[in-house]
Amino acid sequence: MKRVPTVITGTVGMDAHVIGTKVLSRALRDAGFKVVELGMQVTPEEFISVAQETKADAILMSSLYGMAELDLKDFNHKRMEAGLGDVLLYIGGNLVIGRYDPREIEPKFKALGFDRVYPPGAEPEIGIEDLKKDLKAKGKM
Repeated sequence: MKRVPTVITGTVGMDAHVIGTKVLSRALRDAGFKVVELGMQVTPEEFISVAQETKADAILMSSLYGMAELDLKDFNHKRMEAGLGDVLLYIGGNLVIGRYDPREIEPKFKALGFDRVYPPGAEPEIGIEDLKKDLKAKGKM
């Protein structure tokens, strides 16, 4: 029997822009993933706790209110302390305030421990294909 990867979705921090994660969660389910949808205004600690409880393979976060860098500054350290170093981390949206070049933002979030960083408006199918590829590379799919 083929193992179904578990993916957690939600908006981080005080972000209440949940429509994107709902669309992504639906697309992930349609692609055959088990999705744990946390919704909006999820604390970094809640992402970690749920990832431990569900033995998640990936955490996919979104943020549109521009404060993700501040919300997640210690997230990777907490994730490692929790023994979740093998869990894939993806993030997308308006991650900082103001106009910016997404190519300048990606290195900042990769330095925070994220495997993939997506600009605003990225199509869910792109992230799903990346997720499949990354999970296969880790032997989890």
